[in-house]
Amino acid sequence: MIRSELVKKLEAENPGMTGDEIERIVDLFFSQVSQRLADGGRVEIRGFGAFSTRSRNPRKGRNPRTGTAVDVPAKRVPYFKPGKEIRERLNK
Repeated sequence: MIRSELVKKLEAENPGMTGDEIERIVDLFFSQVSQRLADGGRVEIRGFGAFSTRSRNPRKGRNPRTGTAVDVPAKRVPYFKPGKEIRERLNK
């Protein structure tokens, strides 16, 4: 599902709200999740899962075109841990 499909689905399920209102709510939700992760926090949605970040150490990589060694700096990457309900629904 992509963002526009999510907005259309929410719009269909909430006829009392306009598409613009739903779009703003979805934008606010994603921006808050992103900001919390950028601040080093964690976002947990009960029954769905938890979003967090993990640290990756610096390492030596390789340029696939030339084969030369490249330094890859340390970075934080997003991580999602599915909740129990999601895992159970996927493995019925």
